[in-house]
Amino acid sequence: MVHGEALAARHVDTLLTAVPPRDPGTRPDASARAERQRRRWATQVVVVDELARRACAERGLRPPEEARPSGILAVAEADVADLGSIVAAVLAHSPAARALLAALEAEQDVPAAAVRDYYDRSPDRFLTQDALRRGVDPFGDHSGGAQPSDFLPYEAVRAGIAHELRRSAGRRAFFSWLDEARAAVVYAVGHEHPGDPSQPDHEHRH
Repeated sequence: MVHGEALAARHVDTLLTAVPPRDPGTRPDASARAERQRRRWATQVVVVDELARRACAERGLRPPEEARPSGILAVAEADVADLGSIVAAVLAHSPAARALLAALEAEQDVPAAAVRDYYDRSPDRFLTQDALRRGVDPFGDHSGGAQPSDFLPYEAVRAGIAHELRRSAGRRAFFSWLDEARAAVVYAVGHEHPGDPSQPDHEHRH
C-alpha cells in the first residue's frame, strides 16, 4: 500500500521476470530463501519507482516514460557500491527516480567557499600527470615535497569540484526524501524490505 492505495503485485512479477537470479542456489532451501529475498528486493525497486512518480507529479516535473525493467541489468558496479544495490537499481529502472534526482541536484546550492575548501583539503586529487608519474607527495612541504606547479590550478578544476559537490548533495537529498517517503508504505506479507530484521532470512548488504 502506498498512501493507502494498493500497488499491484504484477509489477513485481514483471520485474522478476526481466531480471533473472544472479546466484541460483544449488539446494532447494537455498533457492527458496534466495527467491524470497529477490522478491523483497524487487518490491523495493517497484515501490520506490511509484514513490518517485508521485513526487514528480507533485513537483510538476514532466511525466516520465514507462519504466524498463531490463535497464536494471546495466547497473554499474560503482553505482552499486556508492548508492547501494536497491537505489542503484531504482535509478537504472525508473525514469521518475532519475528525474527526481536531477531536480534535487539542480536545487543544491554549492557556495564558492565550499568549493575552495574542498580544493585546499584534497591536494591528492589535483596533482598533475607529471607529478603523479614522479610520485610526488601531495601533502609534503614545499621544501622537500610537492611544489605549486605540481597541482592543477584552482580555476581549471573549480567547475568540476562544484559539479561533484552538487551531485553528492543531490544524492543526500534523494536519500533523505526516500527515508521520509517510505513512511507512507505498508508492505504485504512476503514483500517486506530484504533487510527487515523481523524476517528470519533478512539480509542487508550493499
